[in-house]
Order: sequence, then C-alpha cells, then structure tokens
Amino acid sequence: MGKFLTILIVVAAVAMGAGMYYLQVYAYYEPVTLSETGAEPGTTRIVMTPLDGPEPEPILVTDFKGIDAQSSPLRFRACFKTPQSLAMMTETYVTYDNPTPLNAPKWFKCFDARAIGTDLENGKALAFLGEENIIYGVDRIIAVYDDGRAFAWHQLNHCGEVVYDGQPAPEGCPPPPERTK
Repeated sequence: MGKFLTILIVVAAVAMGAGMYYLQVYAYYEPVTLSETGAEPGTTRIVMTPLDGPEPEPILVTDFKGIDAQSSPLRFRACFKTPQSLAMMTETYVTYDNPTPLNAPKWFKCFDARAIGTDLENGKALAFLGEENIIYGVDRIIAVYDDGRAFAWHQLNHCGEVVYDGQPAPEGCPPPPERTK
C-alpha cells in the first residue's frame, strides 16, 4: 500500500508540474495582428511617441509577428521590420531610458530578449517609447536596429513599479485606476 501511495503522489506531482508548465508557456498566449486602431480583440497598432507632441503616431511596419495574453499586460511581444531609418527615428521620436526586454516563450523564436538587451547595451539597437501607459503603469517599448529589424514589448514604468507593489502613486503619476488599489 505504501508503494502505491508513493507512486500516486509522484505521478500527481509530475502531472501538476506539466500542467503548470503548459499554462505558463502555451495556454494563455494568442497571436496578435496589426490594425489601424488596435481596438479590436486580438489586434494591436505599432506607434511611437514623437518628440514634439504627446500623441503617439503610427510607424511603417512590415513582417509583423506578435503575441499577447489577457493574463498579464507584460506578456505582449512583437517582431517586425520598419523601412524608416534609425537616424530619422532618433530625430523624430522619444528614446527610452533603461529598456529591459522581457523573455518570450521559447516557441516565439523571433524574439530573443537576451540578444536584444545586449544589443541595446552595446548600442547596436536603440529603444524608443512606443506608447506611455498603454495600460496604467505599463509602457510599450520598441527597439530598432539599423537594418530595420524591430522588436516591441511591454515594461513597467516608474508609476507601475510602485503602484503594483501596493504603494500609493508617486508624485507626477496619474491616479491609478480603481482596480489597482
């Protein structure tokens, strides 16, 4: 009877571990497509914040691949190309300090957070503010390479880091929505 219970516990633990892995890596992700507004379910828009105005504006995008999940605002990842030159972008759009690409699931092969992060540190790519507070406390960051390759992800901003940690919003941050309190 003892061996049977031991085997049952081990099998249950392995099944639970496999289920947890599946839920974290595969279950909640959905493909995302581009749209004009990004308002329809399963769609997004790629915009960048200009130096001379607060309203983000669309950029030219080709070869878009994206994923997102309803379970967290930080699960958005995208890979695409843009024909706009990096020189023009640096003169037109707001750059982003301290970009930190977040890991994507291994099956989303076009997005390598470690390589993107290293290239941002070495100056091989530049990070721009796509859209501030795309969701309260979360910014969309876009990293662009000289050859037109580009990557986007969501990252907590200074307001989100504090508010989602249970603290009151810092000075200069908009008031948090009721659901974050």
